[in-house]
Amino acid sequence: MDFKEYPDREMLALSLADRIASQLGQHLRSAETASLCVPGGTSPVQVFDTLSGADLDWNRVTVFLGDERWVDGEHKRSNSRLLRRHLLRDRAVAANYIDLYTGDAQPEDATDGLAEALAPHLPVTVVLLGMGNDMHTASLFPGADRLAEALANDAPPLMAIRADGAEEPRITLTRPILSQAIHIHLLIMGPEKREALERAQKLDPIEAPIRAFLDAATVHWAE
Repeated sequence: MDFKEYPDREMLALSLADRIASQLGQHLRSAETASLCVPGGTSPVQVFDTLSGADLDWNRVTVFLGDERWVDGEHKRSNSRLLRRHLLRDRAVAANYIDLYTGDAQPEDATDGLAEALAPHLPVTVVLLGMGNDMHTASLFPGADRLAEALANDAPPLMAIRADGAEEPRITLTRPILSQAIHIHLLIMGPEKREALERAQKLDPIEAPIRAFLDAATVHWAE
């Protein structure tokens, strides 16, 4: 794990957006396409706002979320809604976007089709992860109904998952897809998240799912 501390959140956002853009650009110099997997929530909004203006061949980049709440794309809790407002605009409006919410009645109905759609974009070029105070990442929540399956090395690419800490059913990318990315970044802010990170390092992934990704990750933190 590589830990990077920044003097403030604005500097973190600028630096991380530049790092992601650089890694995508470098990949595109030797490959036809690149892929970017990002988290929902409000923590990465400044990163998205900056990254959306990056000078990249965005039409060769495919973007998708690491997880999604099973709600319509216009719902206030939709991660896609947030992404469209902050990342998929400006130059990045040209990116290809794979929406994890398909409109099916249940997320279980969507996993096979989404796995097929994601397959050409694996391994993921850059994964940006977030983390909750409970040490969850994506929708891999401690105590979730199928967490052990989702953390297994032979897990399918995506799984439907339900947890007490999640208000709605979710669909999430699983450990193999996220951990096999070429570049892995973790964005956390504030003292509580740093304390949670320190706790996670001493725990098993079944107790602290973020632990499954820390060894290969670059962690970006600001107060």
